[in-house]
Formats: sequence, structure tokens, C-alpha cells
Amino acid sequence: MDIPYNTSSSSVLVLSGFNLSSENIVPTFLFATLSYMIILFCNLILILTIVLNKCLHQPMYLILLNLPVTDLIGSSALFPQLIKEILTNSRTMQYSACIAQAFFIHIYAAGTVFILTAMAYDRYIAICFPLKYNTVMTNAHIMKIITIVWASNLILMAVLFFLLLRLPRCRSVMTHTYCDNPSLLTLVCADKTINNIYGLFIVALSQVIANGMILYTYLQILVACFRSKRADTKSKALQTCATHLIVFLLLECLGLFTIISYRIKNISPHLRRFMGLSTLIFPPTLNPIIYGLKTKEIREKIVELKVQTKTKNEKK
Repeated sequence: MDIPYNTSSSSVLVLSGFNLSSENIVPTFLFATLSYMIILFCNLILILTIVLNKCLHQPMYLILLNLPVTDLIGSSALFPQLIKEILTNSRTMQYSACIAQAFFIHIYAAGTVFILTAMAYDRYIAICFPLKYNTVMTNAHIMKIITIVWASNLILMAVLFFLLLRLPRCRSVMTHTYCDNPSLLTLVCADKTINNIYGLFIVALSQVIANGMILYTYLQILVACFRSKRADTKSKALQTCATHLIVFLLLECLGLFTIISYRIKNISPHLRRFMGLSTLIFPPTLNPIIYGLKTKEIREKIVELKVQTKTKNEKK
């Protein structure tokens, strides 16, 4: 398909597609659809399990509840458009839809980092100050943390896209498979200094706060674990830290590579697309599995919910 060059007056953008051959369309469609269904199913199960069980209305799980919400936001911003592109072999997208997709993808990326940071803080208080946990992590304090996480995320992203939308567009050919702020900036033919500075500010702020807090909290947790004389406490704390760190490091590595790849001109565009898509596929898939199957309380409640559903069906 020839890629047209549109002026800034055009409301249609042309994305960089996969250039799939006819025999690869069906396998790719099945993979994308199956991935999306797995993400929807696993994250919705985790949300319903926490919401429907009052015994899980505890600080750790109330913070965790926000993680599948962000996963659903990110995956739902990507997969419907991606599946449509695969089926129709069309790489065009409305500019307004592209802006919406980019906004929600950035909400997902920043929100996940902030939520994982809040979860690290919760585990720090629980393990290092167990006697003060119920006093410190009250429902009011949890709601304050969750409000700060979402308010900060929404404000930062709103400003980011306000700065983007004020600039005139003179291109309509994207160099990426999906829409995000860096790829949308390549369509602008104006001074992007403020946008670049603010974008780097968000990255630096989120990385300094997230990495700094997580590094500090987990170091303190490890110290507390090795000082503990109870083997079961040490084992449980180390297992919790390990699962949290796996999710965080995976997201960080994929996210940072994607950010850096935009600033390296010689990097393979296929590798950039793969890593960018991986950020929106692997964490949303692994998060509910790790936090659902690896957390005893949630695993037990999922089994109970399954048994109750089966019993109701048998009665009918």
C-alpha cells in the first residue's frame, strides 16, 4: 500500500503496520485476540475477586485493585485498534482516535509505575513496622494514596497532551505501530523544545520517585527479613518482594528501552515496535497471574468463587 503524505488539515493518520503476508494474517489475528482475551479475563477475575470479598478489603488489596484497572486501560487502548488493523490490512487511523489511544496508553504506563510504588510502600510498612501497620495504613490513608496516584497521573498526562495539541501538524505518516506522545511529536513541524523538556521531566520525576522509593523500601525489607528470627516470616516477605520486583523490573526494562529507542536513530524499527508492544502485552498478562496465583488469600478466594458458581449452576 502506498503511504500518502497528508497535510496538517487531514484528520487521518497512517501508522507503520506489520506488512503481513496473507498466510500470516490469521495466526497474527488469533495471537492478538487470544492475548487480549487472556488479559481481559485474568484482570477482571482479579478485580471481581477483590471487590466481592470483604475480607480482601485490606490496604494491600485495595492498592492492588488499581493495577488490573490500569492494565485494562492500556490493553483496551491498544488491542481493538490492532486487531482491526490486522483484519482489514488498513493502517489508517483518525487523528482524534490516535490522541485518545496515546493518552490512555500513557495513563497505563505512568499509572502502573505509581501503583507499584504505592504497593512497595505498603509492604514496607507491613514488614518493617508490623505493630504500627493498622494505625498507619487506615482506610482514609489508603484512599489518600490512591487519590494522589490517580490525580498525579491524570494531571501529568493532561498537561503532556495539552502541550502536544497546541502545536500545528504538517505530517500524517507515523513511524510506530500504535500512537504515543513521541510518535505524535514526529508529525509536528514546530518548536518542540517545551514538549521534550516536559516529557523528560515526567520520565525523570517518575523514575526518581519510583526507583528511589522502591529501592529504599526493598532494601529496608531485606534488612528486616534477615534480622527476623522467624523463618516463615522471612520466607513470606522475601516471596512478596520477589514477585513485586519481577513485575516492576519487567515494566521498567521494557518501558525504558521504548523511551530510549525513540532517541536512537539507528535502532531497528522492528525491534522498537516489538518492545513497544511487549510493554502493553506482557505486564498486563503477568500482573494478575503473579498477584492472583502467587498470593494465597486471592488464590483461595478465586477457588471459592469458582466452587460457588459451579454449585449455583448445578442447582439450576
